Amino acid sequence: MKQVQDAYIVAATRTPIGRSHRGYFRNTRPDDLLATTLKAALAQAPGLDPKAIEDIICGCAIPEAQQGLNVARIGAVLAGLPTSVGGITVNRFCASGLSAVQMAADRIRVGEAEVMIAAGVESMSMVPMMGNSPSLSPSIFERDGDVGIAYGMGLTAEKVAQQWKVSREAQDAFALQSHQRAIAAQQAGEFKDEITPIEVTDRTANLETGEAIAKSRIVTLDEGPRPDTSIEGLAKLRTVFAARGSVTAGNSSQTSDGAGALILASEKAVKQFGLTPLARFVSFASKGVPPEIMGIGPIEAIPAALRYAGLKQDDIDWYELNEAFAAQSLAVINTLGLDQSKVNPMGGAIALGHPLGATGAIRSATVVHALRRKNLKYGMVTMCVGMGQGAAGIFERV
Repeated sequence: MKQVQDAYIVAATRTPIGRSHRGYFRNTRPDDLLATTLKAALAQAPGLDPKAIEDIICGCAIPEAQQGLNVARIGAVLAGLPTSVGGITVNRFCASGLSAVQMAADRIRVGEAEVMIAAGVESMSMVPMMGNSPSLSPSIFERDGDVGIAYGMGLTAEKVAQQWKVSREAQDAFALQSHQRAIAAQQAGEFKDEITPIEVTDRTANLETGEAIAKSRIVTLDEGPRPDTSIEGLAKLRTVFAARGSVTAGNSSQTSDGAGALILASEKAVKQFGLTPLARFVSFASKGVPPEIMGIGPIEAIPAALRYAGLKQDDIDWYELNEAFAAQSLAVINTLGLDQSKVNPMGGAIALGHPLGATGAIRSATVVHALRRKNLKYGMVTMCVGMGQGAAGIFERV
């Protein structure tokens, strides 16, 4: 790609992450979550003329039902954006939100746009992980090398744990650390800059009077972190994907609901609208790996993103490594020799949750604000992707 100009993040925000099915957003439509987040992002760039926005690119891993019908465009309409602003929904499973950021940045970097919005949204409460009617091609079962595409994510984590020799004890210790770091970050107010408080309304019925009762509240924190998590409690959990395995609900990411949005602009737009650059988008890489061990994707994507940026691993000050499973996270950390103090300093998806297609946008907001708050230079968002991929994106504080 021939780059003609830089792409700057001028706004970055996200919702709190709610637990799926019984959490904050169990009754909140994903298109409404997206619209709320888009409006919040625009509020962070008060000088921006919304008519200058070229397009909205929104990641969504299961783009059907309540988050189907091109949720990006629907979110734009619900947010009150001008009808001139387009919208496209993209799907790279867990890296959908990060791919949305990359695509938005690329439109600016090649000179085809001056202002773009990148976002991600997912309601795992309303849309099941595999969708409502999953259907795989029978052809993938005809060759041994393809059948891994049909493996459940938990089974791929078991295979990574076996091949990379990641013990149950190590996985549980990693999970405990995720919760401890997340709780500490919440107590210290570390998420305040990146989270937009959301009003949710819970409705119940009085069966005796027939009266509908509505109670509203403002949610400001991720719902997943558990202060009572202990190594003893994690050790008691049964494995759920293999009878003699090591992957449990406790050392896996939490199914969740949430949304995130970032506004990206060229230097010309920054000056024209008096915007404040928060970070520069530096590089992106996506790489394929065997589907049956999809969790190792970052092992291939991280070096590629560094190479495209002309950086070394030690140059990265903050890694947001999506914790799909403790097994794959540890496999990536150990294989690449990542400094664990730089990896998920505020906890990861095991504690905070993983709303699939939204996660890349959410964690991008985390990196952008963390770099500024801690006065750091380079941050990375990276993750494994179902069916055998890895993705990584690099941001630079400006």
